[in-house]
Amino acid sequence: MTTPVTVVGAGLGGLTLARVLHINGIPVTVYDAEASAEARTQGGQLDLHENDGQLALDIAGLTSEYRSIINWGGGAQRILDQHGAVLLELPDNGSMTRPEALRGDIRRILLESLPAGTVQWGKKLVSATALGQGRHELTFADGASAVSELLVGAEGTWSKVRSLLSDEKPTYAGMSYVDTYLHDVDERHPEAAAAVGTGAMYALVPGQGFLAHREAGDVIHTYVVLSRPLDWFTEIDFTDADAARKQVAAEFDGWAPELVSLITDGETAPILRSIHRLPDRHRWERVPGVTLLGDAAHATLPGGEGANLAMLDGAELGQAIAAHPDDAEAAFAAYEEVMFVRSEAEAVAAQQTIELIFGARAPFGLVDLINGGDEQSA
Repeated sequence: MTTPVTVVGAGLGGLTLARVLHINGIPVTVYDAEASAEARTQGGQLDLHENDGQLALDIAGLTSEYRSIINWGGGAQRILDQHGAVLLELPDNGSMTRPEALRGDIRRILLESLPAGTVQWGKKLVSATALGQGRHELTFADGASAVSELLVGAEGTWSKVRSLLSDEKPTYAGMSYVDTYLHDVDERHPEAAAAVGTGAMYALVPGQGFLAHREAGDVIHTYVVLSRPLDWFTEIDFTDADAARKQVAAEFDGWAPELVSLITDGETAPILRSIHRLPDRHRWERVPGVTLLGDAAHATLPGGEGANLAMLDGAELGQAIAAHPDDAEAAFAAYEEVMFVRSEAEAVAAQQTIELIFGARAPFGLVDLINGGDEQSA
């Protein structure tokens, strides 16, 4: 197929698609709103799973590059109660089942695998308009425009491309994360470092808690999780970092000081990440020339599969396009048929995982989950 593919969004899913198209000789251009690849931190560690994220990188021919960025030892897990007592601890056994690596490093190896100029930076999509015969006009915030022959929306939960296929809008899921970071933790924050350990640490009660990861470079990245109405968060001024830390920390009055310090001693401004979701069974009728992947297609609760599913979506869509060189519609239909079923099943599973982790039995639901041999992460 020589028909060029246009991808909106240079996240892990969009870049995986671009890589698979590239190695199959299919021209591809990716547009992304960020000013450059280094414009912002890409988030914390991800545990890529053998059956989706790692499989996607294998399809993309990047397994050896992936192995070189794994944070060996980062797969250890511990669960604490709110007073800091250890309820469960598992070491990193060196398994490749779900090893940890920084999201930014995974994105980097994908970007480095693409020809220069594949990603066009500083292209924030404003609108996508159907022109007929499967072609679409893309209008960007900088005033530029482009016409796609085949269009893939990979720009996440608030996808603009989605409007070409679906009227569904993401709704608030009832929970939000607040990101915080500590640096040089062994020297400057020894109590917090001891509490978190060498891998992932979960300290939970029903509806709230801490998910913290020890990342490469002597860094602890914490997600403070709170099940609160969206209005509760809008009353916090996150432009005032000290005041925001104080208000969030107040929700953990009586918790172990070393846990609360993950908020109060934060060395970067706290970042609010409110979780929004699409319906579990989000589907659409086939529309010529356009499809979606990742959160643009199936944003759901953070049950540990989001990035993994986006990457597998990208890899399988790339394979489908390569397998139908003269029939893009057959490629998109074949991809969507599999993706719809998988994403619905994973959305249901994510709800079950979140209920185990943050529901009425927290933290013992997570203890049971891990003891049952299914080491999912939130």
